[in-house]
Amino acid sequence: MTDTLPSLAPDKAPRSADADRAALFDALLSLKTRDEVDAFLADLCTPSEVRAFAERWAVARLLAQNCKSYREIALEAGASPTTVVRVARFLKEMPHQGYRLVLDRLNSKA
Repeated sequence: MTDTLPSLAPDKAPRSADADRAALFDALLSLKTRDEVDAFLADLCTPSEVRAFAERWAVARLLAQNCKSYREIALEAGASPTTVVRVARFLKEMPHQGYRLVLDRLNSKA
């Protein structure tokens, strides 16, 4: 007996990746506390994926302070220089501006 995935019935199309992303976004938006976010991410992600998210966010926060070199940021955040460069590129050049949106929003609350 072999483990194979059942083939799709001709009348059933594969799930839409866009619909799945929208459902994930709605799930994230429904969370109200840090404990809820922690529980959801613990179920959704591996511990190393959550650590990688936290590391990138630490790098973004340090880059936004604009007072340390990339090497110093890598050491402080425990990140690779490649991660620091990648986050810096997304923070400054990429059209999404997700890091910037959240950094600005959090700074306006402070």
